[in-house]
Amino acid sequence: MPSLFSGYRLGGLELPNRTVMAPMSRVRAAAGGLATPSMAAYYAQRATAGLIVAEGAQPSLVGQSNPGTPGLSTDEQARSWRQVTDAVHTSGGRVFAQIMHGGRISHPETTGFQPVGPSAVPGEGNVFTPSGPQPVPVPRALATDEVPEHVRSYADAARRAVDAGFDGVELHGANGYLISQFLSSNANLREDRYGGSVRDRIRFAVEAAAATAEAVGADRTGIRLSPGGGFWGVVEDDAVELNTALLTELARLDLAYVHLEATADEETLLLLRKTWPGTLIVNPTLPGGPRWTGRAEADHWLDLGADLIAFGRGFLANPDLVERLRIGLPLAPADEATFYQGGDAGYLTYPTYRHPA
Repeated sequence: MPSLFSGYRLGGLELPNRTVMAPMSRVRAAAGGLATPSMAAYYAQRATAGLIVAEGAQPSLVGQSNPGTPGLSTDEQARSWRQVTDAVHTSGGRVFAQIMHGGRISHPETTGFQPVGPSAVPGEGNVFTPSGPQPVPVPRALATDEVPEHVRSYADAARRAVDAGFDGVELHGANGYLISQFLSSNANLREDRYGGSVRDRIRFAVEAAAATAEAVGADRTGIRLSPGGGFWGVVEDDAVELNTALLTELARLDLAYVHLEATADEETLLLLRKTWPGTLIVNPTLPGGPRWTGRAEADHWLDLGADLIAFGRGFLANPDLVERLRIGLPLAPADEATFYQGGDAGYLTYPTYRHPA
């Protein structure tokens, strides 16, 4: 079994260890979706990760899900990310941008537009808006001839990301956002080439990945998936068939990696491991399960065939997570009250481990 602390080659990158800082929304961008000096410091503090996947950045204004999130839809936004990528690289790290189109999980108060989705079916729950939580509205169903525009938005954002110094990009195909909505059996009720059969429901994801790989290189392109996950009311009735078909098609593109959340049972995830021939990142924490991914969960999935292990809250609260895991130091708890409140408290204020005098 490979060690969590052994090196790994990912495309053109040499990773010093197999830990991945998972993308986590922190809603600390400046007005206009611009990255900030605090964001640069935050990611630089965690540069000992084998790979950082930065928080989801919207590829278009209509694709913005929450207020305070950064973007990659304009050249100005891209330029603002340069301070982040420079800080990570100066600190010895490697960083991918996550491209996140919210689809129906958005609100006119946030973007000025009615959200869009594969069908006019609202998600479940409340979405954040500038005036507070609001019920998720009914989206406008995209016309068939509009869909390619949203496919291209991922590729266009990827070009901006690489121009801004990112080492690559991850498409957010998980957690009930736009790609996940097209995959879904209840959010996607289309009767054209993007809906109905499994073959057609995976089409949007495959086209977005193919366009992005063509734009920046397959070895710079990954995708995150949450097989069978029920986020924002999304359902995949045929999760095994769907995700097996999707990974089979994605394998033809020779992407840098697939990043799976452990939203399905272990048997299903092992089947998907066999289907996907390339680099596999696993985020082991199950919804409703342990609050942390720790060394035991990481070693378990490395033993089962994962190549890299993604950590969320662990990296959020422990900028020196790699060293803490390496020598068995206790992990600091994460303060949930500061996840999305803005400011530097609970963002830049988590210290590295202080050894007793």
